[in-house]
Order: sequence, then C-alpha cells, then structure tokens
Amino acid sequence: MLKPLNPILTVAVAPHVHCGRTIRRHMIDTLVALLPAALMAVVVFGMGALRVMALSCAVAVTTEALLNRIMKREQSVDDYSAPVTGLLFAFLLPASSPWWLVTIGSSASITLGKMIFGGLGGSPLCPPLVGWAMCRISWGSWMDTNATMLSSQLAAPLQQLKYFGVESIASIHYQDLFLGNQLGGLGAVHVGALLVGAAYLLLRGHISWEIPAGFLGGLLLTAWIYRFMDPAAYAPPLFHLLAGGAVFGAFFLATDPSSSPIGRLPDVIFGLMAGAMVIVIRVYGTYPDGVPFAILLANLFTPLLDRIRPRPFGGPYSFLNGREGA
Repeated sequence: MLKPLNPILTVAVAPHVHCGRTIRRHMIDTLVALLPAALMAVVVFGMGALRVMALSCAVAVTTEALLNRIMKREQSVDDYSAPVTGLLFAFLLPASSPWWLVTIGSSASITLGKMIFGGLGGSPLCPPLVGWAMCRISWGSWMDTNATMLSSQLAAPLQQLKYFGVESIASIHYQDLFLGNQLGGLGAVHVGALLVGAAYLLLRGHISWEIPAGFLGGLLLTAWIYRFMDPAAYAPPLFHLLAGGAVFGAFFLATDPSSSPIGRLPDVIFGLMAGAMVIVIRVYGTYPDGVPFAILLANLFTPLLDRIRPRPFGGPYSFLNGREGA
C-alpha cells in the first residue's frame, strides 16, 4: 500500500511574512506620542484637563465594548483604538467642558465616526472630528474657550484675530504660542509637545511625511498670499501655524489612515487642500479655528483622490479613470 506523499508546496492566504507590526502596537505608540501634550495640558489648564481626557477615554472604551456586544461582534477594545479616539477628541475640547458634553461627543465619535461604518479602518471621516463637529454645531457656546474659561489669564489668539483684527494680536509672542500659552483645545494648542510626539511617530514609521508636509505647506502658502495682498488685514503665516490646532491637525488628525488617501501624490494633494481650507475658513468662516472642518471637508475628497493610480512602469499617472494613461 502506497503511503501518501507529504505536500511539497503549501498554498495559504497572505501575509506570508509578518513584519511584526500590529494595530495594538500602533495605537500604543500613538498614545505615547500624545503623552507630552497631555502632560502639558494638565500643567497649563490644571486638573480640569485631566478630568476631560480621562472621561473621554473611558466613555470611548465603554461605548465600543457595548456596541460590539449589541452587534454580537468580537470585542475589539483590546487594540487600544478606542482610547486613542477618545483622547484625540478630548484634545479638541476646552478644559472646562461639562461632563455631559464630553460623554455625548466621545460616544458619538465611536458610534457615528467609527462603529457605524464597520469599526476600525472603515470610516470615511476622521472619527474624533465627527464627535467634535456634532458638539460644536449643537452646543457652540459650551465649546467656546473664550466663553467657558473667562477666569483664565491666557489669550485666545484666533478669537482675537477673528473679532478684533490684526492689531489685537500684535502683542502676542510666538514663543508663547509655541509653548501652548494660549486658549484653545486642551491638547491641540501645545505645539512644542505635539512636535515631539509627531517626531516619534515619524521615526517609528506610523505616519508618513507627505500629508503633514502638504498640510503645513498649504496653510503657510495660503496665509502668505492673503498677507501679501493686505498686511494690515491678514495675520502672518507663522501666526496661523502656531495658533490653534494647525500642528495637531497636520500630524494627528489629517493622517488618520481610514479617512486619508493612499499614495504619495494623493497624500500631498490631500494635505495641500486641507491646509489651504484652514486659512479660507479662518478668514471667511464663522468659526475662528478652521482646522477640524477643513480636515472633514478634505476627507470628502479622499475617494476621488484614491482614483489617482500609481504610475505604470514607463507610463504616466492615470487620473480619475482607473486605466493606464494614454
């Protein structure tokens, strides 16, 4: 009786070689990158900032666990994506935010921004910005740092620029803006700490340079154009870079992998669009800081930008038609 031969070749689905990177490791590194800004938020804004961040992360984890149970899906809270979403959302809030606002916004970020689209990786919009936009539109007065933190000695530079013109920001020092001595989102305004975290993510290879470079380039170029047209009416480009959440948006929100395009050229175009829209919204819009809305608008163009195909060997890029260029 012949013995069956052992198979020489085993066919299996990809990946055949694992690089060692996991979603959990990626999320842990993101939390580590956000830690310097979180510590600065507590130092500058006090225990109110810690309360908002802790509550937002707890609500995000609880909401995701509850939705997984309702939908009878395998629990995914152990990949740490929920606390990352909760912390990113908290970074956009004033340190004085009431508990109900944090709870509604954080749960909306998970429910409407993430789980309704199938979970991690399926959202067409940056999840923390979905919760932020709902709260900003519904309860604008509670999201206004000027109105909710009247006892603070810090200035709100973007509000001053919006309501009182360029003359009102003449005494603001760029060093103070860089160190986070300004009113705004409790973690989004700490530019120096955010750059430390961004450098960590870049070195670890979790984000690429194209989207942040395009975002900051589009913001600075558009601000320079307005400044060139009328220096007495428009703020300098460096002010727009350091005030508000521009750096936070460039490195931590616009780079969200599920809502940003794939490919070097689409990434650069996406960043340029988002950065330019920040200035347009700040100049013409109702809201002083246009970063969240600019990124949400840019997210809507991601499916179109994904139609830009990689260049075939020896051929040009193919735009929008999905075929090799003529």
